[in-house]
Amino acid sequence: MKILLDTNIIIDFLTAREPFSEDAKKVVALVETKEVDGYISASSVTTIHYLCSKVFDEKKADEIIKELLEIFEVTFIDKTTFLEAIKSKGSDFEDSVIFQSAKQNSIDIIISRDKTGFKNSSVLMMEPKEFLASIKI
Repeated sequence: MKILLDTNIIIDFLTAREPFSEDAKKVVALVETKEVDGYISASSVTTIHYLCSKVFDEKKADEIIKELLEIFEVTFIDKTTFLEAIKSKGSDFEDSVIFQSAKQNSIDIIISRDKTGFKNSSVLMMEPKEFLASIKI
């Protein structure tokens, strides 16, 4: 099973943001133990680095990205991804890019806390708690 974690789930995990961090840790643990194939969007990598450099510092942000890239695969994004995101008329362009990236990379489930951002998605979207309840490993 291929899952793509939205930026908010990675940030919950990295910053121990309550009350969301426990579920984020459990989802990331499934990826680390290879029970599911974990992906993040290429667009998320830059956002995560930027946010981590503000919360921590530039050096720590670099280390975090290196660690994430050891755990997760990265979905590709190209010109088509952006054009399809514009066409999809999602409520949020960033989420539309992530959805299109998931679609183009044959992702089974997007894990996010932002249901409204993925309401037009043809890729199944689940919140972390919902995903954890549904998984049978």
